[in-house]
Amino acid sequence: MAPSFFFALVVVSAWWTAFMLAAAAREAEERGGGCPARKCGNLTISSPFWITQSQMDRPCGPLDYLVVCNNSTGNATILSSSGYGFEIKNISYEERTLLVFDPRKLEDLTSLNRCHVPSWNTSAKLAVPFRISSAAHLDLVFYNCTKAPPAERHQQLGLVETRCRNNSFARLGERYDDRSNYLEGCRATFLPVLEPPGSKANASRYAELVRGGFLITWDLPVTSSGKR
Repeated sequence: MAPSFFFALVVVSAWWTAFMLAAAAREAEERGGGCPARKCGNLTISSPFWITQSQMDRPCGPLDYLVVCNNSTGNATILSSSGYGFEIKNISYEERTLLVFDPRKLEDLTSLNRCHVPSWNTSAKLAVPFRISSAAHLDLVFYNCTKAPPAERHQQLGLVETRCRNNSFARLGERYDDRSNYLEGCRATFLPVLEPPGSKANASRYAELVRGGFLITWDLPVTSSGKR
């Protein structure tokens, strides 16, 4: 058979699988049956979140709330709009908040072979039901510049050169919602981070700040009747 036929077969198969998963998830919502609580590492994953143990498991909730559990490491990951997920560090069901961090960004910043600063704002990666919490996040900004900023701006903003070099810098701002610190000739990427307890945060500890994570909140799923 021609290679194009196999490619078309793979595409159709992937589309059909996604369609059936979505249909099963909608059916679960219609039934109103919650997903059983399951453990992933030291976390308890319960409604509205759900875990599948294998590809044969029937979905029991909306796909936006699917949690992927790595049984060998105990890490729980919620998927993002970019396909790379956020690792869950803690969950508060009462406050509807998740403490998460982006392992892909951390890997990019610390890799020995392909170190580079992030190019996507964290907010752009969140799936529809999620948003960054209104908690007091600091603003960790990464700059990818065509050339080094003037020494005056370097000192004024408290820029720190990253280990990736190549005219890449980090800066720690006071408020995550502050978007005034753009640099001419630089592409800025904004990440929310929490101040580490018992110590003053600074830009030179950017990898530690990314690893420490940030808080996101979620909206309850909307059923076909329009109720949450």
